[in-house]
Amino acid sequence: MGDIKRPRKKYERPYKPWDRRVLEETNRLCGYYGLRNKRELWRMSYLAKKYRRMARQLLAAPESERVKIEPVIRKLQALGILGKEATLDDLLDLSVEQFLERRLQTVVWRKGFAKSPYMARQLITHGHVKVDGRRIMQPSYLVRVDEEDKVECAHPACLEEAVREVR
Repeated sequence: MGDIKRPRKKYERPYKPWDRRVLEETNRLCGYYGLRNKRELWRMSYLAKKYRRMARQLLAAPESERVKIEPVIRKLQALGILGKEATLDDLLDLSVEQFLERRLQTVVWRKGFAKSPYMARQLITHGHVKVDGRRIMQPSYLVRVDEEDKVECAHPACLEEAVREVR
């Protein structure tokens, strides 16, 4: 079962964290998406690995067990990670960038509420961003497709920008 006081890790470190290629790639992704530390990147890569592993196991399984993949594909479609016509093979092509693009921090930055991903992170942690009327203070929150239009910023600077755009 596991100990309540020791929750299961939600990430895996890279096999060779000090390899030059791995360092350059992780530094590039952390800088581009404004991540606080590499653990956030490892967590998103763990999610991608988990879904790819599920797809590999279901490809090896008999045809009768492949119906288990439908809820997984629907969940990833709702998150906006997979397209409408996604198949089992599309699960094998999942990448870390697809998950990083769906984080609240990136969505706020892409919508223009913040000038950089670091500023978006600060707006979120200070409680200025609402999703569907709820204040969300975790930059790593994965935004669903139906919630994307409902992301709003209550910071005075964001409100001034909205007023300028209306005029």
